[in-house]
Amino acid sequence: MIADAQGGWKETIFMSKPVRTPAVEDFCDAILTLKTREDTYKFLEDVCTVNELQALSQRFEVAKMLTEDKTYAEIAGETGASTATVSRVNRSLVYGADGYKVVLERMGVIRHTDADNDADK
Repeated sequence: MIADAQGGWKETIFMSKPVRTPAVEDFCDAILTLKTREDTYKFLEDVCTVNELQALSQRFEVAKMLTEDKTYAEIAGETGASTATVSRVNRSLVYGADGYKVVLERMGVIRHTDADNDADK
């Protein structure tokens, strides 16, 4: 419920935007064509502003640090991320689509455990 212009209340349904759109699928396919770090830098520099790229990389650093069991205060202090950002990344790690987990496992930052295998069944 939110307040309306007349001081009353109205029910609001917040719909999130769909993630899997044709444009996002094309973007993912474009990323999959990149073969080198240099190609990736060039693509990201063209697609993102400096601030967007720094924000994305900051979130990734936060995710790595959360898997190392660092505290929110330690992470905020080392990365400059707000505790709200740390909390959002943590929520993605715990309740998200496992994107961080897949990448961190493939990079060798975290290990895929038997408990994870059992949970996937």
